[in-house]
Amino acid sequence: MVTELCCLSQAQPQNASPEAQPEEKTELSSLFLKKPESVVAIAGKDVVFVAKVDASNMAKKPVLKWMKGKWLDLGSKAGKHLQLKETYDRNTKVYTYELKIVKVVAGDAGSYRCEVSSKDKCDSCTFEISVESKKKKKNFTFTDTQAPKHTITCTETHTYKDTQASAEQEGHQDILSAFKRADAGEDEGELDFSALLKAAKKWNISLCVSGPLYVCLCFLRTKKPQPEMEEKDVWELLKNAHPSEYEKIAFKYGITDLRGMLKRLKKMKAVEPKTSEAFLKRLEAAYSVLKEKKIVLSVEVVNPNTEVKWLKNGQEIKPSAKYIMEANGNIRTLTINRCSLADDAAYECVVGEDKCFTEVFVKEPPITITKLLDDYHVVVGERVEFEVEVSEEGAHVIWCFEDKELSRDDKNTRYRFKKDGKRHSLIIQEAALEDMGMYYVYTNGGHSKGELIVEEKELEILQSMADLTVKSAEQAMFKCEVSDEKVTGKWFKDGVEVKPNNRIKISHIGRMHRLTIDDVKPEDAGDYTFVPDGYAISLSAKLNFLEIKIEYVPRQDPPKIHLDVTGNMVSQNTIIVVAGNKLRLDVEITGEPTPTVCWMKDDEPVTEAEGRVRIESRTGLSCFVIEGAVREDEGNYSITVTNPAGEDKANLFIRIVDVPDPPEHVKCTAVGEDCATIIWEPPKFDGGVPLKGYLMERKKKGSSRWTKLNFDVFDDTKYEAKRMIEGILYEMRVFAVNAIGISSPSLNSKPFMPIAPTSEPTKLTVEDMTDTTCTLKWLVPERIGAGGLDGYIIEFCKEGESEWQVANTDPVERQNYTVRNLPTGEKLNFRVVAVNIAGRSPPATLSQPVTVREIMEHPKIRLPRYLRTRYIKRVGETVNLVIPFQGKPRPVAQWLKDGQPVDPKKVCIRNSNVDSILFIRSAERENSGKYTLVLQIENMEDQATIDIRIVDKPGPPSVVKVTDVWGFNAALEWKAPKDDGNCEITGYTIQKADLKTKEWFTVYEHNRRTNCTVSDLVMGNKYMFRVFSENLCGLSEEPCTSKDIATITKPGLVHKHSPYKEKDMNSAPKFTTPLVDRSVIAGYSTALSCSVRGFPKPKIIWMKNRMIIGDDPKYLMQNNQGVLTLNIRKPSSFDGGKYGCMAVNELGQDEVECTLEIKSTGAGTNRGTETRGGKGMGSETGDVCRDKRGKVSDAGLWNGYGNGDRSKGRGMDVQTGTETKPGTGAGNTGTGDTEADKGAVMGAGTAASGSRGASKVTPGINKEFVWIREANGGDPQGSMARHKAWLRASPNILGGTPVVATGATGESRGATTGTVLATSTP
Repeated sequence: MVTELCCLSQAQPQNASPEAQPEEKTELSSLFLKKPESVVAIAGKDVVFVAKVDASNMAKKPVLKWMKGKWLDLGSKAGKHLQLKETYDRNTKVYTYELKIVKVVAGDAGSYRCEVSSKDKCDSCTFEISVESKKKKKNFTFTDTQAPKHTITCTETHTYKDTQASAEQEGHQDILSAFKRADAGEDEGELDFSALLKAAKKWNISLCVSGPLYVCLCFLRTKKPQPEMEEKDVWELLKNAHPSEYEKIAFKYGITDLRGMLKRLKKMKAVEPKTSEAFLKRLEAAYSVLKEKKIVLSVEVVNPNTEVKWLKNGQEIKPSAKYIMEANGNIRTLTINRCSLADDAAYECVVGEDKCFTEVFVKEPPITITKLLDDYHVVVGERVEFEVEVSEEGAHVIWCFEDKELSRDDKNTRYRFKKDGKRHSLIIQEAALEDMGMYYVYTNGGHSKGELIVEEKELEILQSMADLTVKSAEQAMFKCEVSDEKVTGKWFKDGVEVKPNNRIKISHIGRMHRLTIDDVKPEDAGDYTFVPDGYAISLSAKLNFLEIKIEYVPRQDPPKIHLDVTGNMVSQNTIIVVAGNKLRLDVEITGEPTPTVCWMKDDEPVTEAEGRVRIESRTGLSCFVIEGAVREDEGNYSITVTNPAGEDKANLFIRIVDVPDPPEHVKCTAVGEDCATIIWEPPKFDGGVPLKGYLMERKKKGSSRWTKLNFDVFDDTKYEAKRMIEGILYEMRVFAVNAIGISSPSLNSKPFMPIAPTSEPTKLTVEDMTDTTCTLKWLVPERIGAGGLDGYIIEFCKEGESEWQVANTDPVERQNYTVRNLPTGEKLNFRVVAVNIAGRSPPATLSQPVTVREIMEHPKIRLPRYLRTRYIKRVGETVNLVIPFQGKPRPVAQWLKDGQPVDPKKVCIRNSNVDSILFIRSAERENSGKYTLVLQIENMEDQATIDIRIVDKPGPPSVVKVTDVWGFNAALEWKAPKDDGNCEITGYTIQKADLKTKEWFTVYEHNRRTNCTVSDLVMGNKYMFRVFSENLCGLSEEPCTSKDIATITKPGLVHKHSPYKEKDMNSAPKFTTPLVDRSVIAGYSTALSCSVRGFPKPKIIWMKNRMIIGDDPKYLMQNNQGVLTLNIRKPSSFDGGKYGCMAVNELGQDEVECTLEIKSTGAGTNRGTETRGGKGMGSETGDVCRDKRGKVSDAGLWNGYGNGDRSKGRGMDVQTGTETKPGTGAGNTGTGDTEADKGAVMGAGTAASGSRGASKVTPGINKEFVWIREANGGDPQGSMARHKAWLRASPNILGGTPVVATGATGESRGATTGTVLATSTP
């Protein structure tokens, strides 16, 4: 006996009863035929789930979604790992949906849901995926010490070999109960050996045998017996313990199934919701949003001033255009704009130490198909390209042929896939018969299908062969044209295949096949046939050999016409030519002398030797040629030959045949759900050949691809097109076919749409009935279709009759209708028909006749709950009460106020069949009272009373008195207001005011009594009081003020005035801050400041060089609380000097002075900035010098004064640097002049003779310079005479003192004299 066991598992006994392991059966819902089932998957393997939906009773295609958990839509995650597929069986009308998970990983485990919906129906089911990793095989061998003949070998599947016939079964019936989960109740599950699988010092291997039941226990340790604990004590202890103590308690009491324990604890005690100290409303567990959409995360905090932080995956979010954080009271929101896949993350909201979490799932919007697939009708070998356009670029699409997915990875596939932006194409280069069928394209948001019909290709003969008559040694050429360029063929002569040689050549170019015979011989005459390979057709022509015989004839021979038109003649003297073909008629003529030939058409001679219709003449022959025959060439032709010996004449009729004209007036006369009936008229011209039939084509409106509907000609002018899609606009066109060919297509028919009537309306019932009317109601049809719904027609007839009368001439759009003017007491049948463009639907009929009779119903007022108590409104508000009631026939409603009819001028009443409305536009207090609605039907009555109270603000209290004053307190009393505003006085507001300030301050609010005590009054002050009354509408408009005054005094307290001595504030002016000497740069504004004190306020006088400064706009004088300021705007050299300020009042005067020094920036410029050549100082020899500001001047240029060079005296302009007034030639004295600001500098130089030169300075320049001049000698031996002179003019305010400095005379040959100039400084 061999038995298979699983390690640490329980085997089911063979005689187990059905109750021991019930078989679960899933009850099919109204939509699912098959539901996906839970599975246990092995990691790395593929798993497929299948769901089937019955669509036979659905008006629209069902929508199915695969979900993981509660929120995650797997449609947005479709790809290589998750694959979705959808198929449809037309015969059974069952949709099959598949979810395939490729190479399952541990993250795929969890709960899944499948949802299907269609219009107002929906259904869902759940299933689980458990993922197990591959387990390593373990081999264990055990020996039963009690029964040596028993040997057990344990692997993943264990085999137990028993040589003993059977084992004793008594005493072993409950041997496995020891391994049940203790105290687990319904969660005890299967056997639990986890408590025994613990590390221990001592191990035993045990085997339990009970009849046919075997259990293999691997590595079981001995365990000390634990004392039994009462179940109640353990669970009570767990209920009151902290969750962190659960494991310790379970270990102590021997509970091994922690998961079962937690489930039982959850059932035993309700989990109290965790309260948050920071949040009133936390984030939801998860949010779902479409890609590119906006989502708002919102929380409500306890403290409105609390600041919150938002985190994304643990990182703080900074405010930006994408993340907008807002705070409105207690509400804190995070708005995420234009969500992308990067926003699919975990988010936190942090307030101090408290946090709340959520997860945002970003779903990609479904990819929809914007352009559907077209149907194709082709022949074998043609190229087919299915094209579809989707809503987004880069979308993933799946192509399927019937139920087989077309893969791009298959190298041997005959299909090519192309992707161009939003367009996806499936290309079949050469269609075969096995390619015929239905092709599907799927996206995660829809699918489309197109049908491919492939038929055998028929070969068409475009040009047949013609008989030839040739002479000896001439060339004969047979040619024909077929419709397929790839078709090959063979040539036969008299049934024998023709082989090419030097004289016979066979060629195939495109669709043309030629047989050329050079140097024709008599044996070449015969019947030639061309047979295309693979087709059961042939083309034949005859080659006639014309033998020239030389005979001796008399000199005069009458002319003779030898006309041979065997190949083209169909009857006596009639030649048929296909339009567009060439006709060449060679007529042999004999006669001596050579006769004259004349061709005629309808008595008009044809003489042209060139052109489309022409005559060609050769010796013994006259050729009549028509190139590209047209219908106008048809007619009677004759040839006449004459010579002196006589005349001969022959008559011919040339008939031109062509393809027919297109059919006319193609139109659709009827449509169905997937078909349409088309009719047309035959063509006006049949081409001269009887019509064989017609070919039809159709296309979708807007598409450019036509689909053939028939390959065999159809001989009737009425055709029913089938296999069309409902709701799609189509166009049709027709071709006429005769023996010559196919006509051009007819004009397109007007667009038409295959549609079908709707199904019948549903749930037709009677809503109301009177003596002459019947009100019906119903629901829309379950299937409406593409034709839509125009409305409904209601019909009725008497019971037992079959003639239905129409109740409404025009269709009604709503789902209810009242049929009027019915005979009272008659039994009538009613039915409703839905109408659309396709016609009438099947009728929905009431199950039994209806008797036209009023139904008596007691009147009953249904007073709303809020009107059963006192109804309170404020003055000026609107009162609008709607009181519904019921009763048949229509009750009579009447309103009473306090037992009297209401005044229609003050209260508006409107009554209908089902309710009564009481309306007061602007309520007044006089509108208060008890309103009673009385409802009467004959002698039956019902009534309801409503207590309406219009309230207003109360009047002020009366007689406010100060009854007592003691210490710092005052006691007040008053009387209630005479006008309480029509409602209860809820309290009083008391205010106090000091007689000094008369500012009112509130002492008490909502005081219920008519007296109070005002405390904390200030001693020595006098107070008055006022009181406001308050009710539901608020405080009274006016208060009541007390006439008494409360004086707070203290006996024996006398106020002593302290003596006051006035202080003499008069004083002479005195400068507390003097003027300070300043040195400024010319052109920069400056200010001189000082401060003075004195009383009375002194008069301020500013002076320059002891001269009073008047209203010169260059100066601005300011006095701010004794701080004196003189602002000088852009000073120049003339603004320097002594400035003084004098303060004078009646007690004396004071004066301060300072010196203002104006500095220049350098020679030759106004601003003194550094440039090349016009600023600073520079010498001719290239030395560098600096002015007083430290600016470096470039060497080598003239610098504001004249200088003599080695050969000429030359001067330079200071500002422009241009040369002026050159001196004399070499060896003589030269003079140069330059012009500076407001002063002139003259320079003189000497020639190479070494005579002394002089320079001078013109006074009036208020600038200070240090000028350096160096002259280098031209000594051949290299000696150099350097001369420097420094001079600073002493200050002089009124003008500069001229100073002259003369340099030394150069000692060497060629030396020049250097001059130094200095200007006076102010």
